[in-house]
Amino acid sequence: MKRKMVLTLAAALILCNSSPLWAQNEEDVLNSISVEQKTLAENEHTAAVTNTPVPKDTFMDVVKGSGTLGIILWIMIFMSSAAAICFTADGLLTVRKSKIIPHNLTPEVQAHLQNGNLEEALNSCKKSSSPLGRVLYAGLSNTAHGYESVSDTVLNGIELEEEKLMQRINYLNLCGAIAPMLGLLGTVTGMVDAFYVLGTSSGAEKAKLLAVAISQALYTTEVGLFISIPAILAFTLLRNHASKIIINLVDVSDDTIKIIRNAEIEE
Repeated sequence: MKRKMVLTLAAALILCNSSPLWAQNEEDVLNSISVEQKTLAENEHTAAVTNTPVPKDTFMDVVKGSGTLGIILWIMIFMSSAAAICFTADGLLTVRKSKIIPHNLTPEVQAHLQNGNLEEALNSCKKSSSPLGRVLYAGLSNTAHGYESVSDTVLNGIELEEEKLMQRINYLNLCGAIAPMLGLLGTVTGMVDAFYVLGTSSGAEKAKLLAVAISQALYTTEVGLFISIPAILAFTLLRNHASKIIINLVDVSDDTIKIIRNAEIEE
Protein backbone atom coordinates (compact mmCIF):
# COMPACT_ATOMS: atom_id res chain seq x y z
CA MET A 1 0.00 0.00 0.00
CA LYS A 2 2.77 2.39 0.95
CA ARG A 3 4.59 1.48 -2.24
CA LYS A 4 1.58 2.47 -4.38
CA MET A 5 1.29 5.81 -2.61
CA VAL A 6 4.97 6.53 -3.23
CA LEU A 7 4.57 5.78 -6.94
CA THR A 8 1.49 8.01 -7.15
CA LEU A 9 3.32 10.93 -5.49
CA ALA A 10 6.29 10.48 -7.82
CA ALA A 11 4.05 10.56 -10.89
CA ALA A 12 2.35 13.72 -9.64
CA LEU A 13 5.69 15.41 -9.08
CA ILE A 14 6.85 14.49 -12.62
CA LEU A 15 3.69 15.92 -14.13
CA CYS A 16 4.03 19.15 -12.17
CA ASN A 17 7.66 19.57 -13.24
CA SER A 18 6.96 18.88 -16.95
CA SER A 19 4.06 21.39 -17.39
CA PRO A 20 6.40 24.45 -17.77
CA LEU A 21 8.27 22.54 -20.48
CA TRP A 22 4.99 22.00 -22.36
CA ALA A 23 4.17 25.67 -22.09
CA GLN A 24 7.66 26.65 -23.24
CA ASN A 25 7.46 24.27 -26.23
CA GLU A 26 4.07 25.70 -27.18
CA GLU A 27 5.46 29.23 -26.97
CA ASP A 28 8.45 28.23 -29.12
CA VAL A 29 6.16 26.75 -31.75
CA LEU A 30 4.06 29.93 -31.87
CA ASN A 31 7.19 32.07 -32.15
CA SER A 32 8.47 29.86 -34.98
CA ILE A 33 5.18 30.18 -36.86
CA SER A 34 5.24 33.95 -36.37
CA VAL A 35 8.79 34.17 -37.73
CA GLU A 36 7.89 32.04 -40.76
CA GLN A 37 4.86 34.20 -41.52
CA LYS A 38 6.97 37.33 -41.22
CA THR A 39 9.62 35.88 -43.53
CA LEU A 40 6.97 34.85 -46.03
CA ALA A 41 5.48 38.35 -46.01
CA GLU A 42 8.92 39.88 -46.57
CA ASN A 43 9.58 37.53 -49.48
CA GLU A 44 6.25 38.39 -51.05
CA HIS A 45 7.04 42.10 -50.72
CA THR A 46 10.47 41.61 -52.25
CA ALA A 47 8.97 39.67 -55.16
CA ALA A 48 6.39 42.38 -55.73
CA VAL A 49 9.10 45.04 -55.82
CA THR A 50 11.22 42.94 -58.15
CA ASN A 51 8.34 42.32 -60.55
CA THR A 52 7.39 45.98 -60.72
CA PRO A 53 7.68 46.97 -64.40
CA VAL A 54 10.67 49.21 -65.06
CA PRO A 55 9.99 52.17 -67.35
CA LYS A 56 11.37 51.38 -70.81
CA ASP A 57 13.45 53.77 -72.88
CA THR A 58 11.43 55.35 -75.67
CA PHE A 59 12.66 55.91 -79.22
CA MET A 60 13.52 59.53 -78.47
CA ASP A 61 15.46 58.44 -75.38
CA VAL A 62 17.56 56.19 -77.60
CA VAL A 63 18.15 59.04 -80.06
CA LYS A 64 19.13 61.47 -77.30
CA GLY A 65 21.38 58.92 -75.61
CA SER A 66 23.26 57.96 -78.78
CA GLY A 67 25.87 60.69 -78.37
CA THR A 68 27.01 63.42 -80.76
CA LEU A 69 27.94 61.06 -83.59
CA GLY A 70 24.72 59.12 -83.14
CA ILE A 71 22.59 62.27 -83.24
CA ILE A 72 24.33 63.40 -86.45
CA LEU A 73 23.66 59.96 -87.90
CA TRP A 74 19.98 60.14 -86.94
CA ILE A 75 19.71 63.59 -88.56
CA MET A 76 21.13 62.16 -91.79
CA ILE A 77 18.66 59.26 -91.66
CA PHE A 78 15.72 61.64 -91.12
CA MET A 79 16.97 63.84 -93.97
CA SER A 80 17.12 60.84 -96.32
CA SER A 81 13.56 59.99 -95.30
CA ALA A 82 12.36 63.53 -96.03
CA ALA A 83 14.22 63.52 -99.36
CA ALA A 84 12.64 60.19 -100.34
CA ILE A 85 9.17 61.58 -99.62
CA CYS A 86 9.88 64.76 -101.63
CA PHE A 87 11.30 62.90 -104.63
CA THR A 88 8.38 60.47 -104.60
CA ALA A 89 5.91 63.35 -104.65
CA ASP A 90 7.93 65.06 -107.41
CA GLY A 91 7.93 61.85 -109.45
CA LEU A 92 4.18 61.43 -109.10
CA LEU A 93 3.65 65.01 -110.30
CA THR A 94 6.22 64.86 -113.12
CA VAL A 95 5.86 61.38 -114.59
CA ARG A 96 2.38 61.87 -116.01
CA LYS A 97 1.32 61.23 -119.57
CA SER A 98 -0.86 64.33 -119.65
CA LYS A 99 2.13 66.49 -118.72
CA ILE A 100 4.66 64.88 -121.07
CA ILE A 101 2.30 64.27 -124.03
CA PRO A 102 -0.56 66.83 -123.93
CA HIS A 103 -3.54 65.29 -125.66
CA ASN A 104 -4.45 68.50 -127.54
CA LEU A 105 -0.99 69.25 -128.94
CA THR A 106 -0.58 66.32 -131.33
CA PRO A 107 -3.85 66.76 -133.27
CA GLU A 108 -3.26 70.50 -133.49
CA VAL A 109 0.29 70.18 -134.87
CA GLN A 110 -0.70 67.40 -137.27
CA ALA A 111 -3.60 69.47 -138.58
CA HIS A 112 -1.30 72.43 -139.31
CA LEU A 113 1.21 70.21 -141.07
CA GLN A 114 -1.44 68.56 -143.20
CA ASN A 115 -2.61 72.01 -144.26
CA GLY A 116 0.97 72.94 -145.11
CA ASN A 117 1.13 75.59 -142.39
CA LEU A 118 4.55 74.97 -140.85
CA GLU A 119 4.71 78.30 -139.01
CA GLU A 120 1.51 77.62 -137.12
CA ALA A 121 2.76 74.15 -136.21
CA LEU A 122 5.98 75.65 -134.84
CA ASN A 123 4.01 78.26 -132.86
CA SER A 124 1.84 75.55 -131.33
CA CYS A 125 4.92 73.58 -130.29
CA LYS A 126 6.61 76.70 -128.92
CA LYS A 127 3.61 77.62 -126.79
CA SER A 128 3.64 74.18 -125.17
CA SER A 129 6.14 73.71 -122.35
CA SER A 130 5.84 69.92 -122.53
CA PRO A 131 8.60 67.52 -123.61
CA LEU A 132 6.57 66.66 -126.72
CA GLY A 133 6.37 70.33 -127.68
CA ARG A 134 10.12 70.80 -127.30
CA VAL A 135 10.90 67.65 -129.30
CA LEU A 136 8.57 68.55 -132.19
CA TYR A 137 9.75 72.17 -132.24
CA ALA A 138 13.38 71.06 -132.53
CA GLY A 139 12.53 68.60 -135.28
CA LEU A 140 10.24 70.86 -137.31
CA SER A 141 12.83 73.64 -137.17
CA ASN A 142 15.04 71.48 -139.43
CA THR A 143 12.39 70.82 -142.05
CA ALA A 144 14.45 72.65 -144.66
CA HIS A 145 17.17 70.02 -144.33
CA GLY A 146 14.88 67.14 -145.18
CA TYR A 147 13.08 64.34 -143.41
CA GLU A 148 16.23 62.53 -142.26
CA SER A 149 17.47 65.61 -140.42
CA VAL A 150 14.06 66.09 -138.81
CA SER A 151 13.98 62.43 -137.70
CA ASP A 152 17.49 62.56 -136.20
CA THR A 153 16.70 65.80 -134.37
CA VAL A 154 13.50 64.35 -132.94
CA LEU A 155 15.26 61.19 -131.74
CA ASN A 156 18.01 63.26 -130.11
CA GLY A 157 15.38 65.42 -128.45
CA ILE A 158 13.56 62.37 -127.11
CA GLU A 159 16.80 60.99 -125.66
CA LEU A 160 17.46 64.33 -123.98
CA GLU A 161 13.98 64.48 -122.47
CA GLU A 162 14.28 60.89 -121.29
CA GLU A 163 17.59 61.70 -119.62
CA LYS A 164 16.09 64.70 -117.83
CA LEU A 165 13.16 62.63 -116.64
CA MET A 166 15.28 59.71 -115.43
CA GLN A 167 17.68 61.99 -113.59
CA ARG A 168 14.86 63.24 -111.38
CA ILE A 169 13.67 59.69 -110.73
CA ASN A 170 17.19 58.41 -109.99
CA TYR A 171 17.40 60.67 -106.94
CA LEU A 172 14.76 58.44 -105.39
CA ASN A 173 16.93 55.41 -106.08
CA LEU A 174 19.83 57.22 -104.40
CA CYS A 175 17.75 57.71 -101.24
CA GLY A 176 16.84 54.04 -101.27
CA ALA A 177 20.52 53.09 -101.48
CA ILE A 178 21.83 55.55 -98.88
CA ALA A 179 19.25 54.84 -96.14
CA PRO A 180 20.31 51.22 -95.39
CA MET A 181 23.98 52.28 -95.52
CA LEU A 182 23.29 54.87 -92.86
CA GLY A 183 21.43 52.21 -90.89
CA LEU A 184 24.44 49.90 -91.16
CA LEU A 185 26.73 52.70 -90.00
CA GLY A 186 24.44 53.22 -87.01
CA THR A 187 24.61 49.50 -86.24
CA VAL A 188 28.42 49.56 -86.23
CA THR A 189 28.46 52.71 -84.09
CA GLY A 190 26.01 51.18 -81.62
CA MET A 191 28.04 47.99 -81.28
CA VAL A 192 31.23 49.99 -80.73
CA ASP A 193 29.47 51.93 -77.96
CA ALA A 194 28.18 48.66 -76.48
CA PHE A 195 31.65 47.15 -76.22
CA TYR A 196 32.99 50.41 -74.80
CA VAL A 197 30.31 50.29 -72.08
CA LEU A 198 31.21 46.69 -71.27
CA GLY A 199 34.81 47.69 -70.66
CA THR A 200 34.33 50.94 -68.76
CA SER A 201 31.05 50.77 -66.80
CA SER A 202 29.68 48.60 -64.01
CA GLY A 203 26.51 48.04 -62.00
CA ALA A 204 23.09 49.35 -62.94
CA GLU A 205 24.57 52.13 -65.08
CA LYS A 206 26.35 49.53 -67.20
CA ALA A 207 23.11 47.69 -67.95
CA LYS A 208 21.31 50.91 -68.92
CA LEU A 209 24.07 52.23 -71.18
CA LEU A 210 24.45 48.82 -72.80
CA ALA A 211 20.73 48.67 -73.52
CA VAL A 212 20.79 52.15 -75.12
CA ALA A 213 23.78 51.24 -77.31
CA ILE A 214 22.22 48.01 -78.54
CA SER A 215 18.88 49.76 -79.08
CA GLN A 216 20.60 52.35 -81.25
CA ALA A 217 22.24 49.60 -83.31
CA LEU A 218 18.91 47.90 -83.96
CA TYR A 219 16.82 51.04 -84.41
CA THR A 220 19.11 52.54 -87.06
CA THR A 221 19.02 49.35 -89.12
CA GLU A 222 15.24 49.12 -88.80
CA VAL A 223 14.63 52.75 -89.74
CA GLY A 224 17.10 52.56 -92.63
CA LEU A 225 15.29 49.56 -94.12
CA PHE A 226 11.92 51.18 -93.44
CA ILE A 227 13.02 54.12 -95.61
CA SER A 228 14.85 52.11 -98.26
CA ILE A 229 12.17 49.54 -99.14
CA PRO A 230 9.38 52.04 -100.05
CA ALA A 231 11.90 54.30 -101.82
CA ILE A 232 13.19 51.50 -104.07
CA LEU A 233 9.64 50.32 -104.72
CA ALA A 234 8.52 53.83 -105.70
CA PHE A 235 11.61 54.25 -107.91
CA THR A 236 10.91 51.01 -109.77
CA LEU A 237 7.25 51.86 -110.38
CA LEU A 238 8.01 55.41 -111.51
CA ARG A 239 10.84 54.26 -113.81
CA ASN A 240 8.65 51.68 -115.50
CA HIS A 241 5.84 54.20 -115.90
CA ALA A 242 8.28 56.74 -117.38
CA SER A 243 9.59 54.14 -119.83
CA LYS A 244 6.06 53.46 -121.10
CA ILE A 245 5.45 57.19 -121.57
CA ILE A 246 8.75 57.62 -123.43
CA ILE A 247 7.81 54.78 -125.78
CA ASN A 248 4.49 56.51 -126.40
CA LEU A 249 6.35 59.78 -127.00
CA VAL A 250 8.46 58.10 -129.69
CA ASP A 251 5.35 56.77 -131.43
CA VAL A 252 3.53 60.10 -131.35
CA SER A 253 6.57 62.02 -132.61
CA ASP A 254 7.15 59.52 -135.39
CA ASP A 255 3.52 59.73 -136.50
CA THR A 256 3.75 63.52 -136.60
CA ILE A 257 6.93 63.84 -138.64
CA LYS A 258 5.71 61.20 -141.11
CA ILE A 259 3.43 63.92 -142.45
CA ILE A 260 6.56 65.78 -143.60
CA ARG A 261 7.90 62.66 -145.34
CA ASN A 262 4.59 62.10 -147.10
CA ALA A 263 4.62 65.72 -148.23
CA GLU A 264 8.12 65.26 -149.69
CA ILE A 265 7.02 62.13 -151.55
CA GLU A 266 4.03 63.92 -153.03
CA GLU A 267 6.26 66.74 -154.20
